Amino acid sequence: MTDLTSLKYTAEHEWVALSGSVATIGITDYAADKLGDVVYVDLPAVGTALTADQVCGEIESTKSVGELYAPVAGTVVEVNDAVVDDPSLVNSDAFGDGWLIKVEADADAVAGLLDRAAYEALTGGDA
Repeated sequence: MTDLTSLKYTAEHEWVALSGSVATIGITDYAADKLGDVVYVDLPAVGTALTADQVCGEIESTKSVGELYAPVAGTVVEVNDAVVDDPSLVNSDAFGDGWLIKVEADADAVAGLLDRAAYEALTGGDA
């Protein structure tokens, strides 16, 4: 089980786990619940340079299409092919097997992101 208090969050409902210089990124279970059943994900390719706060992919559900924003700047070093093959992992394990991409980022890249308490406040306590 992922310690949700160790993660950082964005107002666009992405989460970030920083380990050394690699940031693992996904969307929160709150976002996954709001989207409904995720049926397709479009993720940036390995080697793509990301700019923080810019759209870098899409997540399509039975309800709508949502944009994936890069919470940090850096270079994509890994894409979760399991999620590409089975997008329902985003719904079933948003903080685990449903991660989306890994990005090589600066160690201070997450400095401006939300902590768990701030994210819960943003969602009205529903996160």
